[in-house]
Amino acid sequence: MTDVDLINKVIILTVLFIIFGVFLIFDVFKRNERYRYLAYIVALLPVNYMWAVKLDPVDMTIVISYIVLFSLWILCLLRDIILVYRKTKDYNDIFLFFMMAVILQFIVAGIIPYIDTSLQDLGATSEPLLDIFYLPDIFASEVDPYLALAFKVLMTFIIILIMGPILLDIKGEAIAFPVLLIIVAIFLIPFIILSYIWLPEAWGVLVLLFSVVLFILLLIITRSGKEIK
Repeated sequence: MTDVDLINKVIILTVLFIIFGVFLIFDVFKRNERYRYLAYIVALLPVNYMWAVKLDPVDMTIVISYIVLFSLWILCLLRDIILVYRKTKDYNDIFLFFMMAVILQFIVAGIIPYIDTSLQDLGATSEPLLDIFYLPDIFASEVDPYLALAFKVLMTFIIILIMGPILLDIKGEAIAFPVLLIIVAIFLIPFIILSYIWLPEAWGVLVLLFSVVLFILLLIITRSGKEIK
């Protein structure tokens, strides 16, 4: 990569970050406030550009890109929890746009490595999930332990920011027992992710532990609607 190529790529990356910043502070412009939620999706542009053009010379761009992505999503979540959820208790749009961004990222992870097949051979890239989606492998020997730790901490923080408001929304609500089981089942995906990134050797046990704890917590914070008065 020549100096000119590097400068051009850095300029493009800077512009993409500026575009994200515009949507992150979109409320400042006093326009349609719902466009603020596009920041979750726009965050995909700079991080996937970093990965696609392989800006990192030691082939860990995918891990670094996801660390940056998680950081941008955390900024969005903190903004919306403070400015939106705290005032309106409306979490629907926040959760909807975040999940849209997650789904789009999975799609991108199943496209970019097939456009540039060299991305499939990087040491920090795991075997494709379901033979389609290339995701970072934080357990690869090439990955710096501090980068792996940052990846774990940021992903854990995101899951907490997503789960917290949902639990607060159902606190004190009358929820039937079968619905409690459905809620626990929905949370299995983040529990599996947390368990795998922190303790892959015993992820099944941790998932079971998290599920039981969540079930007991739901019993405590919700009502059946048939309490004896």
